[in-house]
Amino acid sequence: MKLFGLLGEKLGHSLSPQIHDLVFQDFKLEAYYHLFEVDKKSLKDACTGFKAIKVSGLNVTIPYKVEVMQYLDEVSEEAKKIGAVNTLVFQDNKMIGYNTDYYGFGMMLDKFKVSIKGKKAVVLGTGGASKAVVQYLEDNGINNIIFASTNIQKGKNIYPHHKIVSYDELNHLNNQDIIINCTPVGMHPNNDECIVDKNILSKFSAAVDLIYNPAETLFLKEAKDLGCKTINGLYMLVGQAIKAEELWNNVEIKKDVMDKIYDEILRNSEQ
Repeated sequence: MKLFGLLGEKLGHSLSPQIHDLVFQDFKLEAYYHLFEVDKKSLKDACTGFKAIKVSGLNVTIPYKVEVMQYLDEVSEEAKKIGAVNTLVFQDNKMIGYNTDYYGFGMMLDKFKVSIKGKKAVVLGTGGASKAVVQYLEDNGINNIIFASTNIQKGKNIYPHHKIVSYDELNHLNNQDIIINCTPVGMHPNNDECIVDKNILSKFSAAVDLIYNPAETLFLKEAKDLGCKTINGLYMLVGQAIKAEELWNNVEIKKDVMDKIYDEILRNSEQ
């Protein structure tokens, strides 16, 4: 029986066990996916313990995507560029870090046919959730990225080569192409919150929210009302999980299998 899991501080009602259990069923793998809630002061000891009990692989979520890197033996190229990991592979008594959020975000754009090459993007938030998104945009031909932040100086420290503006300044932008919410604003249970108003949303043709609970945030609802193409973060969540499974088990998971798992998770979340 292989042991996999999710490493985080407070994991609540994560969808990760459901997603990975569907993969285990599809590939007839004898495996179990566990939620590992670890407090900050115990992170180093936990990493030593994961090796000792021969965990096969872990996903990593907030607040440890950056902090866990200091305890790894190796870090993949995409994770080095991003500066964060979300997947750990245990191999030859080594812990190796990857960032599959990067791939999941790309899979989501492909699935819903959102073109980014030569386009202009506004990214809401400069925190950890934005890192993989921005790296993917830059690697795949985005023309321009502007960030909105509640702390402009902090944003400039994180992204020194990009324009950082306040949320009020978004009102003065000319027409853009895609707006991406990388903040938790509007996440359950705060469903009635929207990070920007309709005047700002009206400048875009596509709106992406990394949040998947609720399935339609107020941000996406208002964007859809204005005629934008809208996408939530569920397909990205499934995509990053599928990429992690490929790394853990040295398998290739075809797109139709991923779509089937996504459809099942979507049905379950709507019940």
